[in-house]
Amino acid sequence: MSHQTAPDPTRRGTRIAHIGVAVPSLDEILPFYRDVLGMPETPLDDADGARIAGLVVGESLVELLEAATPESPIGKYVAKRGPGIHHICFNVDDLDGALARCRAAGIRLIDETPRIGAEGKRIAFLHPSATAGVLIELSEY
Repeated sequence: MSHQTAPDPTRRGTRIAHIGVAVPSLDEILPFYRDVLGMPETPLDDADGARIAGLVVGESLVELLEAATPESPIGKYVAKRGPGIHHICFNVDDLDGALARCRAAGIRLIDETPRIGAEGKRIAFLHPSATAGVLIELSEY
């Protein structure tokens, strides 16, 4: 007979928070997502040298990221790779615990310790060399 514990209502589990899409111009692409696809806009703070437009998709967001300057991370990304998916952000219940598990698994971290990101949330990025080429952001709920 197995013993199952009741789910902890304070833990939500890992979920997609947002997908960050690097774009050359918010003004040019925002109407496609907002007007053609019907995604409602939500206000987001600019961060890390990027102008950010947020669009609601179910319980997740699409963040359109336009470089504020060519030297910003998004500016460098678009110059090198062109527009496209920049990163995927996962919400986790315990960011410190998730980073500890990543370290134990040998996952290369960009942020060794959490930092404050957009909207004042604690975040940390994982290096794409350790995640099949995908830049992953972890964010605490």
